[in-house]
Amino acid sequence: MRTRTISMLVGGATAFALLAGSPALAAPPAHAPGLAAKDTLAAVAPDGLRIGGAAAGGGHHGAADYPDPFTSDEPYRDLLAAEFTSLTPENQMKWDHLRPSRDEFAFDDADAIVDFAEENGQIVRGHTLFWHSQNPAWLEDGDYSDAELREILHEHISTVVGRYAGRVAHWEVANEIFDDAGNLRTEENIWIRELGPEIIADAFRWAHEADPEAVLFFNDYNVEGLNPKADAYYALIQDLLADGVPVDGMGLQSHLGTMYGYDPTLPENLARFGALGLETAITELDVRMEIADGAEPTPEQVADQNEFFEFVLTSCLEESSCGSFTLWGASDLYSWVPNTFEGQGSATPWTEDLERKSAYCVLQTTLLSAQPGGEARAAHHPAYAGCRAA
Repeated sequence: MRTRTISMLVGGATAFALLAGSPALAAPPAHAPGLAAKDTLAAVAPDGLRIGGAAAGGGHHGAADYPDPFTSDEPYRDLLAAEFTSLTPENQMKWDHLRPSRDEFAFDDADAIVDFAEENGQIVRGHTLFWHSQNPAWLEDGDYSDAELREILHEHISTVVGRYAGRVAHWEVANEIFDDAGNLRTEENIWIRELGPEIIADAFRWAHEADPEAVLFFNDYNVEGLNPKADAYYALIQDLLADGVPVDGMGLQSHLGTMYGYDPTLPENLARFGALGLETAITELDVRMEIADGAEPTPEQVADQNEFFEFVLTSCLEESSCGSFTLWGASDLYSWVPNTFEGQGSATPWTEDLERKSAYCVLQTTLLSAQPGGEARAAHHPAYAGCRAA
């Protein structure tokens, strides 16, 4: 791993003082390198809002030219511990990582993240139990009867959720079940294709049985604004709630790109799901841009990216049902974007060397401004002064 220099803003000395009233939070470790206690996103977030990050590992990282990020990169781990109050395993709880065979569960990597989160006073978002992608070959290519397939899913949900009962606060139960036109993925999703749409309700019921205290979410991309895909979730969730299905939340991934713009109806969309009695969350936010390998973003791209981050965070802050704001990655080095979108990148608020970009300062000052006292309090906070000087 390359040598890193983490840029520092002026910080205070007391650990997580602003979050003293949040019972599930604890101070970050004293060894966090250069990250003073008040000078983090977690420390300046208003009460009631979790600041989340994805714990990199699995998936495309397995073929990358670096060791497993979460287990091997200490500066990165220290950043995760200091900046966030919620962690989401990026790939380590997906089927292809947890289930090397039908008769085997591989929990070591997921256990490590849950243990780490508990050690650092963080909660965990489980990701994900029911999806059309990243399923193991033994599942997708197996010749199973409907009864066998149903039992495989039931066993998986019961075992995984049950293992982490009381330790994983939120579960993204059903992930990306609609296409952009608002149609169920009846061909791509093995569960819906083989067992019918009714299996969606069963997945939520089984998760609730395994941990009645966990908050259970739908989760998807391109559902930020009022559009056919978001409408499909809105209609489905109303039907499920009417049938007594334990759906508790709607997660909006928010993988955005400066070249595409953003949907200004995000606040209205969050509000309508909140009005159903759901918790809402921004679950996987990053903002990518078109950029040549080795090039630097233009000032215009940086300005656009900053605006996108600020808009999404402000939308969450202003919606009472939005309880979690998660960034999908804490370093451009580990971002999924360049691996997935050729010629695109620079999608996170941190450089490959864990230096804070201006996007970080935008997020930090937006959080500060949401504190009681608003702009006046932010202007006198040491982190705000550091951002202005950056």
